[in-house]
Amino acid sequence: MKNIPKSRKIILAITGASGAIYAQRLLDKLMSHKPKPAEIAVIFSETAREIWEYELGKKPVLKTPAKEYLNSSFHAPFASGSARFDTMIICPASMGTLGRIANGTSDDLIARAADVILKEKRILIVVPREAPYNLIHIRNMETLTLAGAVVCPASPSFYSKPSGIEDLADTITDRILSLAGFSVNGYRWMEND
Repeated sequence: MKNIPKSRKIILAITGASGAIYAQRLLDKLMSHKPKPAEIAVIFSETAREIWEYELGKKPVLKTPAKEYLNSSFHAPFASGSARFDTMIICPASMGTLGRIANGTSDDLIARAADVILKEKRILIVVPREAPYNLIHIRNMETLTLAGAVVCPASPSFYSKPSGIEDLADTITDRILSLAGFSVNGYRWMEND
C-alpha cells in the first residue's frame, strides 16, 4: 500500500453512470469515519446530479468537510500536485470518463484531477458501472491499471447475505474504502462467521 498520510484529503468524483447509491454510501461512510478526513472534495459530472436525483429521489446534500467543485473549472487545489490530496475515488465511473483519463484527455476537472493523482503516484480508484464491457472498455481499464490506478468494478457480492439495497451497495463501498487505506468493519469472507 502506498504511503498514506494521517490527515486524509480525498477527492470523490461522481459521474453520470448508473449507481448513485454507491456515491451516496461512500460519502456517508467518509463523513462518519473516525477520524474524519480533513477534506473531501466532491465533483459531479454534468449528468451526475440528474442521475443521483432520478435514482435516489433527492438532491445531494454536502456537509463539512465535504466541499463541491465545478467540473468545468480548473480553479481547485487538486488540479495541481502541490495540493497533496492523497486519494481520488471515481464512483460510479462512466466509461466515457474512464476513457478520457486512460487517454490523457484532461478536458474537465475530474480528468485533470485523475491525471494529477496518477502522475504524483497517489491512490486512484476507478469504479466502473457498466455491463457488458467492450474491447475498448477493457483496454482503457488495462491502461489505467498499468498507470497505477485500481479498477474496482461495481459488482456487488452476495456471500454476506445482504438484507437490502444499502447492504448490497456496501459490499462495494467497503471494498473501495479498504482499497483507499481506511479501516472498515465490513463483511470479510470466512472472517465474520
